[in-house]
Amino acid sequence: MDRIFQWVWDRCGPRYSWAICPFVYLAGLSVYLAYPLIIVAFEGSDRYAEAVAITCVAMLVRVYLFVLPGSKWLRPIEKWAAGHEVDPVAALRATFIYARRTIVRVLATDVLWAPCLGIILATMAGATGWRLVQYGIVGAAYGAATGVIGVHSFTEGSLRPARAAIAGDTAMGDALPRSHPTFAAWSNITMLAMAFGFAVGAALLASVITRAHEDPVVSLGIGAVLMLIAGPVAVMTVSPFLRPVRDLAEGTERVAAGDYSRRLPVVQDDDLGALSASFNRMQAGLAERQRLQAAFGTYVDPALAARLLEQGDDVFAGERRDVTVMFVDVRDFTPFAEANSAEDTVSRLNALFEIVVPAVVDAGGHVNKFLGDGALAVFGAPNGLAGHADAAVCAAVLIQRLVDERFDGALRIGIGINTGVVIAGTIGGAGKLEFTLIGDAVNVAARVEQLTKTTGDTILLTQQTVDAVATRPAGLSARGPHVLKGKSAAVQLFGFDPL
Repeated sequence: MDRIFQWVWDRCGPRYSWAICPFVYLAGLSVYLAYPLIIVAFEGSDRYAEAVAITCVAMLVRVYLFVLPGSKWLRPIEKWAAGHEVDPVAALRATFIYARRTIVRVLATDVLWAPCLGIILATMAGATGWRLVQYGIVGAAYGAATGVIGVHSFTEGSLRPARAAIAGDTAMGDALPRSHPTFAAWSNITMLAMAFGFAVGAALLASVITRAHEDPVVSLGIGAVLMLIAGPVAVMTVSPFLRPVRDLAEGTERVAAGDYSRRLPVVQDDDLGALSASFNRMQAGLAERQRLQAAFGTYVDPALAARLLEQGDDVFAGERRDVTVMFVDVRDFTPFAEANSAEDTVSRLNALFEIVVPAVVDAGGHVNKFLGDGALAVFGAPNGLAGHADAAVCAAVLIQRLVDERFDGALRIGIGINTGVVIAGTIGGAGKLEFTLIGDAVNVAARVEQLTKTTGDTILLTQQTVDAVATRPAGLSARGPHVLKGKSAAVQLFGFDPL
């Protein structure tokens, strides 16, 4: 039925309430068609054709009272489908009001309509007196049962396409008030009504079995009709209850696969609708978390994040590490910044760091911080790295080559590298924390980078770094001892000879 209602809505939206009447008519006729046959057979009459004809005509009245096509509660969605200016929230709310009023209206209608039909058919078949009263009582019970079975399934199934079209991917339906009874109550009521309805039908059928020796074909026909009714009615009744569950199952599979783009349609005002709305809020939260993770992932080094997740702590405890520190700085950048716009200055720096950061990360290092027109990188912290000195030297040589190729002398850099023991850990307070390196090895690397301006080298290494590399790089030659600020002893430096 879901596909049928969707098909009707797609093709007859502006006339939807009238277009679904034939389907409601056929569904109602399938439920009540055995009723007149049982009455006629029970009374021993042969007026089956007249009974079927009367039932078909009476069903037109029931369908109109059931649907109320063109009513004021259905006009908003039909006007919306026709492209008129209609408040979608008001239209969506009108569908819920219509559904609740339909339940009351249909129950009242069927409790009166079914016994009237039964009395008319019984009178036609020759029943009189107390027997007519009995048919009225049975008809009221049967009508109440079938009304409960069909009304919730009809309203939720038929209005679902309209509600989904109006709400779309918005949160329009999430905040609408929830009604009672709940989904669980409705499912229990419907199942009990279905059991009662079929029990009444079976009891009536059993009452005519005694006439099998007189009219065996009639009894067989009535039984066949009841069998044909049982399957479709069960499917039509249960389907609207299962559709939201299927939507939730499909939604969880999409979320598990990392797809947060599709919202669940909130098209019910019971607790299943509340569950769908809750699912949408959860999905929105996950999508926002993913967006923030992607945004701030550019500010937080992946190595730091992985280490924090691995150790399960909020901060890095201070620890001594043997590392290789690399400082990268732009030569004569202050005059460039003064002579160019802020946009050009930032663009030039970003172009440089697009080379530096991947080169460091690919070599196993960590860009600890950006220092204006420079950067501090470390190899061996926060995660240990075997051969950190070799990795640092390889990264520096690659950075020099890529900068020369990209800027062709328009931007010159200096790189200072030193190896030693540092304290690596988290410092800060008041909610502002930073992973940093503390130690003489860091200061020496910074001083060595400054000396590149004096020696004219792009890359300078300390003796400690040269001693730490597994294989001495080609073209490396000594630049002699140099006195660094804050150091009492001179530091032996090495650079690369021009190719």
